[in-house]
Amino acid sequence: MSEFLELEAQDGIRMTWNVIPGTKQDATNCVVPVSAIYTPLKPNSSIPVLPYGPLRCRICRSVLNPFSIVDFVAKIWACPFCFQRNHFPQHYSSISENNLPAELFPQYTTVEYLSTAETGQVPPPVFLFVVDTCMIEEEISYLKSALAQAIELLPDKSLVGFITFGTYVQVHELGFGLLPKSYVFKGTKEVTKDQILEQMCFFLGKAKPTTGVIAGSRDGLSAESISRFLLPASECEFVLTSVKSSIIEELQKDPWPVPADQRASRCTGAALSVAAGLLGVCVPGSGARIMAFIGGPSTEGPGSIVSKSLSEPIRSHKDLDKGSAPFYGKAVKFHEELSKQLVHQGHVLDLFACALDQVGVAEMKVAVERTGGIIVLAESFGHSVFKDSLRRIFQSSDNDLDLSFNGIFEINCSKDVKIQGIIGPCTSLEKELIAGFDQEAAATVMARLVSFKLETEVFNNSPDETAYFSMMLNRENVANSVVMIQPSLISYSFQSGPEPVLLDATAIAADRILLLDSYFTIVIFHGITIAQWRKAGYQDQEGHEAFAQLLQAPQEEADTIIKERFPVPRLVVCDQYGSQARFLLAKLNPSVTHNSENTPPPGGDIIFTDDVSFEVFMDHLQRLAVQ
Repeated sequence: MSEFLELEAQDGIRMTWNVIPGTKQDATNCVVPVSAIYTPLKPNSSIPVLPYGPLRCRICRSVLNPFSIVDFVAKIWACPFCFQRNHFPQHYSSISENNLPAELFPQYTTVEYLSTAETGQVPPPVFLFVVDTCMIEEEISYLKSALAQAIELLPDKSLVGFITFGTYVQVHELGFGLLPKSYVFKGTKEVTKDQILEQMCFFLGKAKPTTGVIAGSRDGLSAESISRFLLPASECEFVLTSVKSSIIEELQKDPWPVPADQRASRCTGAALSVAAGLLGVCVPGSGARIMAFIGGPSTEGPGSIVSKSLSEPIRSHKDLDKGSAPFYGKAVKFHEELSKQLVHQGHVLDLFACALDQVGVAEMKVAVERTGGIIVLAESFGHSVFKDSLRRIFQSSDNDLDLSFNGIFEINCSKDVKIQGIIGPCTSLEKELIAGFDQEAAATVMARLVSFKLETEVFNNSPDETAYFSMMLNRENVANSVVMIQPSLISYSFQSGPEPVLLDATAIAADRILLLDSYFTIVIFHGITIAQWRKAGYQDQEGHEAFAQLLQAPQEEADTIIKERFPVPRLVVCDQYGSQARFLLAKLNPSVTHNSENTPPPGGDIIFTDDVSFEVFMDHLQRLAVQ
């Protein structure tokens, strides 16, 4: 296992099989498919950054690498994929066995290249905020505070735009700071690029070109017209956040009345359509993100997931299985088309969904995942999961905030290897793709395959939650994915240091602290004796330093996990027999229940459930296997 971890640390890759099947029959016999789990741009300080562009094969476009065969005398290298012989350019003339370029070093199987004249100058990142106003005043207040902090942390050179929506969509003109000015679109239908160009007066005072594609400052638009809606962060901070009459400060609940028996008229789809069209007109092909903050289900226009009437519930998995979700198919199709538009433009959709009810993540999943966007699901805009996750995005000191924009992932294979497909936060560009068993990588691959094939056959979750969990499973590395599949449980006690224990009810003890990491939730569980001592304040008394250290150890480990994870997980600190203890009990194997013959160990606990234990499940499975 150590060699697999070393490979992942070096190249960001884990494979289910590290030996490729030699025949077609061998490949057919593999129950677990030959797969690679890859983490692009995995942080690694030892990866060299080369100050020039990559040297590519003139046939298959593969890059010069340590596996290339080099003729140092003739200054020729053979591509290991297509075996094409390529001449080195003039600046490689001094190459020899003792003078290798970095990309030929055996230990540098992954390298990075700086932008060159070939790739062009890197434009500044663009952040277009799309904000839902169909929420109660308390939620809007939470969101206003979070947005103000985020905008203050943006790099000065980044471009910022602002759209709000409710019954209608409003595009705010940030470049006109003398008084608030916005352009309003109906929420009942999609908005095309031509409508945006015409209705937002991009050609006011001059003739519109009659031929060609109008897109960006290089193709028909002036920089002045673009800067009306996308302004550098250093210039728009005053308009958005710095004064009492700023746009964010003046943000209010959608003014249109909502009858008591109806949902708010929320045109989420139309707002995303306007946002995609605006970016497509102003900054096509550059790194841009639509950051959508949604507080409820879409009920108006394209992409709606439910009617306005409260008598009609939002679709469940049961409705999807029966085909009785009338809005689902149209909504998914709308977001599929939106994803194609965003991918073509090179733009990303990020989703921050914060509500007690479903908001349509299941329908929007395709647009978020195919564009490589971020998703955060929380109960409220005031919840720490949302606030800490949003702050984490914008707290980087780098100009790109550690976010990647408009990346292209190319895969080259040897002639005997073909790509069957890919699962994860990406989409196809419609181009032709061409010594051991890793259990963790295999478990992750099989979990992703099952999630991909059986997404609607799920219980105990809403369709939005299922879509959210599936997207996170598809984008995380092997270590984090394994935690999602099987949470880790660490025990802290006076008798021993931190040690992993079985995810079982017998792990609970009165004098023990348990730390559960299920990826989305971290639980610190105090046994009843530990809880009583803590409430008595023993940790603050002289002579009880060991107890204070015991309480602090799991908290420090939890803080470390939270610091390294995105979205920020929920932290639950609870006591044995307390109401919050359910967060731990729900994850444990119910080997000791109110119906079982087993008795809990002294100071232990029982789980009130009718679910069978793992032992009973395995016993039945073995009987079925031999029948």
